[in-house]
Amino acid sequence: MNRNEQLFERAQRTIPGGVNSPVRAFRSVGGTPPFIARARGAHVWDADGRSYIDLVGSWGPMIVGHAHPAVVKAVQTAAADGLSFGAPTEAEVEFAERIVRLLPSIEQLRLVSSGTEAAMSAIRLARGATGRDRIIKFEGCYHGHADSLLVKAGSGALTFGHPSSAGVPADVIRHTMVLDYNDCQQLEDAFGRDGSQIAGVIVEPVAGNMNLVRGSAEFLRTLRELCTRHGALLVFDEVMSGFRVALGGAQELTGIEADIVVLGKVIGGGMPLAAFGARRDVMRHIAPLGPVYQAGTLSGNPVAVACGLATLELIERPGFYETLARRTSQLADGLMQAARARGVAFSADAVGSMFGIYFSERVPASYRDVMQCDRDRFNRFFHQMLARGVYLAPSAFEAGFVSSEHDEALIAQVVAAASDGFDGLA
Repeated sequence: MNRNEQLFERAQRTIPGGVNSPVRAFRSVGGTPPFIARARGAHVWDADGRSYIDLVGSWGPMIVGHAHPAVVKAVQTAAADGLSFGAPTEAEVEFAERIVRLLPSIEQLRLVSSGTEAAMSAIRLARGATGRDRIIKFEGCYHGHADSLLVKAGSGALTFGHPSSAGVPADVIRHTMVLDYNDCQQLEDAFGRDGSQIAGVIVEPVAGNMNLVRGSAEFLRTLRELCTRHGALLVFDEVMSGFRVALGGAQELTGIEADIVVLGKVIGGGMPLAAFGARRDVMRHIAPLGPVYQAGTLSGNPVAVACGLATLELIERPGFYETLARRTSQLADGLMQAARARGVAFSADAVGSMFGIYFSERVPASYRDVMQCDRDRFNRFFHQMLARGVYLAPSAFEAGFVSSEHDEALIAQVVAAASDGFDGLA
């Protein structure tokens, strides 16, 4: 028994399933998860000392790679002055100012500690600001594990075949309406029937929790028009796509401006940090200014904020996103060419530095399309790649991520490993 197996066996005695987030358990793909001991740049090392090219990136935050010297230094400096104050700091003001400058749709924001917390608070804000109860979400989109949003959700809920969670009372979700992603007619029908009761619509403009699925231009434009017409608030969940697909997030790519934006992952640089923000007239409803209560002991944690600021400074450098997007496209194109050469039904897509791989002839446009992909073939391919030193997300329902540390030589190495892996499948 190797060290990873020993640790997994030990972990299962005191941690449910041996993990602190379900997908990490490898139940979807089978086998023993590698227990990560350290990481640097584009690589992680497991407890047995084996290295992998990391295309998970802590599920998205590590856009500048692991343990970037500038980020580590900023964290160390902040930690030396204290780990938590539970009081305002100058750094969190600077952080908020930077986000507001980069994302014009946000005039004010509130810092929190997780994407789940941010999305939950954004929904409460939408309801409080409009005085309405009903929320629309989309099948396969995951917005964290708050009760009212854990309905036909993506991410780990899809991996385990339970789109809704036990323990969520029916009464809690009765105001949550679930529609098909990229279906404009369903949107028109829902607003035509219930428009005066809808507080807001929450959507991943670039979905990453049912694998990578793009919101179509028509779909996002229809969302914006209907929300404006009926007085509902459009909530963009950019926990994953924010500062990932472009410096201005999905709003920059699509030209669609949201009323409320949910951010996480990249803004924390790998530390527990997230945010929700909106126009000033919407944010005035948040306590202490208004009646919508939201609070957090560790919100604006000084060490997390220092990590986020250092990361944001790096990604603002000229040419950063152009290079990153080019390498991610090279990866997606290389994988498709390798699969095609071996007669494997396969497709791939890339948006900025997010990518998706699908064992299907075409790129999915909806949850239904994703569910038609060959999951068994993905599972075998996952282990083919892991054996060749490439760490992909251990689920057919998760997007992948490229960092600035993945140079062209590493991309070529991943494609070469995939070529061998496709040979094994063929």
